Amino acid sequence: MARKVADCRDTPSVMGCTLTISGEEEEVVRAAAEHAVSVHGHTDGPELRDMVRRSLKDERVPA
Repeated sequence: MARKVADCRDTPSVMGCTLTISGEEEEVVRAAAEHAVSVHGHTDGPELRDMVRRSLKDERVPA
């Protein structure tokens, strides 16, 4: 299974957050949602988690 990456730099914010989270998809969605709530003030729920899931990218493996 391919690892997924959520990168705050892909979503512009006033904070200029640079956090990157990688792992299996469900782990990343959970951790990114928790981060979005605790740091960026979002409300957790299905809409947030769907948004996170749509923004995930495959982790690039170094050559």
